[in-house]
Amino acid sequence: MSAARTVRAARTCRVVVLGAMLVGAVTLGLSGVAAAAPHVRVGPDQTFRALVDGRSGRAAPVAIQMACFGPLQPGQTGHPLPGQHVEVLLGPASAAHGGFTGANGTSIGAFFGAPPPAGAPAAGYIDLTRYGVAKVIPTSLVLPCAGSGQVIFVPLPMSPPTSRDVVVAITYVGQP
Repeated sequence: MSAARTVRAARTCRVVVLGAMLVGAVTLGLSGVAAAAPHVRVGPDQTFRALVDGRSGRAAPVAIQMACFGPLQPGQTGHPLPGQHVEVLLGPASAAHGGFTGANGTSIGAFFGAPPPAGAPAAGYIDLTRYGVAKVIPTSLVLPCAGSGQVIFVPLPMSPPTSRDVVVAITYVGQP
């Protein structure tokens, strides 16, 4: 092999090795970004998805286990069992199933049932300020022992008409 061919082969080998290193660095960098992204703070003009116990409630309502024992009476209320949670995830969401924080959003409130009218005190909601961080449903909430309902994830402060809520269908299940 001539000296010129040896030099070209060495250069080609270096280019291939450097290219592979660059691809590896970019891949690691992107995976680091993806790993860090789920815990970013909620902010303006972001799309999000909402989950109750890790489910969106689109295929079937999510069961909320209630501390209501024995035969249930119509209208009976109780408290959620411990270990259940809500969370929001940053990222693409379809227009039909996703939310948008709007121009002013800095948190997302998870309301069990309809949120109160503007200006009224908001009791019984969970304030979500970071994506990918599950928050426990407080056992102090007073909710129906049985029946269907919904958790409405509302960007706060609201910025109509750009902000968009997400509704997760739930079913309250009393214990036998």
